[in-house]
Parts: sequence; C-alpha cells; structure tokens
Amino acid sequence: MSTYAESARLQPSYGWLSGLKSWWRMLVICLEERLAYRTDFALGTIMRFLPIVTQVFLWTAVFNASDRTDIAGYSRDNIVAYYLLAMLTRAFSSMPGLAGGVSRSVRDGSVKKYLIQPVDYVGFLLASRIAHKLVYYIVATIPFVSVLFFCRSYFPPAPDGLTIVAYVLSLVLSFLLGFFLEATLGMIAFWFLEVSSIIFAYMLFQYLLSGHMFPIDMLADIPTGMAGISLADVVRFLPFEYTAYFPAAVWLGKITGWELVTGLVIEFTWLVVMIGVCRFVWWRGTKRYSGFGG
Repeated sequence: MSTYAESARLQPSYGWLSGLKSWWRMLVICLEERLAYRTDFALGTIMRFLPIVTQVFLWTAVFNASDRTDIAGYSRDNIVAYYLLAMLTRAFSSMPGLAGGVSRSVRDGSVKKYLIQPVDYVGFLLASRIAHKLVYYIVATIPFVSVLFFCRSYFPPAPDGLTIVAYVLSLVLSFLLGFFLEATLGMIAFWFLEVSSIIFAYMLFQYLLSGHMFPIDMLADIPTGMAGISLADVVRFLPFEYTAYFPAAVWLGKITGWELVTGLVIEFTWLVVMIGVCRFVWWRGTKRYSGFGG
C-alpha cells in the first residue's frame, strides 16, 4: 500500500526560481485571506492593547507597597518600559493558533493535500505567518505608536545605532524561533492526535520563562540546588527568553558587549536547531502518516 510519504517523495523536483515564485504566490494568497476579515482582525488587535493600563497600575502598586526604588535593577519606569518592549517582542514571536492548526490538520486529514501536491507545508505555514504579521502591524501601527508616545516618559534615551541593529536582528530571530517552536509542537500530532494539553503546558511554561510576565533578572535570587547556579542562569540557556526578554533587555541596555554577542549567537543557534528539529519531525511524521478516504 502506497503511503502519503511515498507520494511526497515521488513529487517532481523544481528549481529554486520556481520554488521562490510558488512561495511568493502563497504569501500573496495568505495576505488576501487575512484581509478578508480585516474588521474582526483589527478589533482583536486593538483589544490586545488594553492590558497595558493594568500593567502600569500593577507595577506602580508593587513599588508603592515595597518602598523600594528598584527591583532586580529595574526602577518602576524601567519595568513599564520593559513590559512595553516585551509586548512588542511577543507580537513578533507569538504564533496564535499555529500549533493547534497544525495538529488539527493532521487529525482531520487535511494535511494530506500538502503531501500529494508540490507545496512545501512548512514553507506554506511560514508564508502564512509572515502574512499574518504584516497585516497585524499594518493594523497595529497607530495603536503601537500611540502607546509608545504616551508612555515615552518611562523610556531611557534611545540606544546607539549598533544596539538598535542588534535589537532589530533579535526581533527577526525571535519571529523565526517562535514559528519553528510552535510548528514543531503542532507536528507532535503525528504521534498523539490530541495535543491540546501539551500545547497548554507549553504556553504556560513559555509565558513564565520567556520574561513576558516579569524580567528574567528577577529569578537570579532563586537557587536551583546546584552550587552557584540560579534559576535565571538555567532559563538563559533555554530558547524561551529570546521570544520576549532578550530583545527588550537589549534595547534597555541590560545586555551589552560580549554578553550581547553571546546572546545573539545562542539565539541563532537555537533557531538552527529548531529548523532542523522541525524538518526532522515533519519527515518522520509523514513517513508514519496514513490517510484514507477523499
């Protein structure tokens, strides 16, 4: 019996130019799909900015109650600025619905169309996410600019040009890293059809360990039981911090010099690792996948 994996291997090979044209066409189609429901998309985007007010009030209350001028090296203004920057990073690295959508396509069998057609599934998913982010930032430009303008007093002076370049690079890497992390997570459905609990657990750990809730520096005083190693030291070698904490800390000048270079190298290394893992999981998953019916 011929499997879908065998069908995929029998597909004709195409040159890089043809592949680039196909990828571009996929991106255009995904953009058109995102713009089809632009009113709902715009409303959902604007609603995501409402928690900002809550966070400003929360950290103001924390500092007032503690009678301290700084916590883990962050003043109240630093914390608010950090939260806004982490929110901006999360807007790049978060992939809402990606893992669930991949697992659902495996479960309902719709993934098989990508196995019998000359379309790279991972490439299609990436084009779809790029389209999503492009539309998101077109819609969110005014809210983002408004928020940053009204909260400008919380930010320190802008960093130098080299730091800004490093910040932008870290944002691009965070987008790609977030994509391959969640795409790989969704492909676990090739082995476990229902992965909603796994996705929930991942999102919980990711939210806590990425620095989205609070700066990772605040974990420096929490011991791990290993001599001289804190929980913050452990978290820094995981990929999660690069999806929220790292770019924000770069802009605020918390990470500089060789520490910045090392951080970018680690982030890039995690990206390469996750690209390889994602491709491997897709390859292994399609080898064991069987689809029946229409």
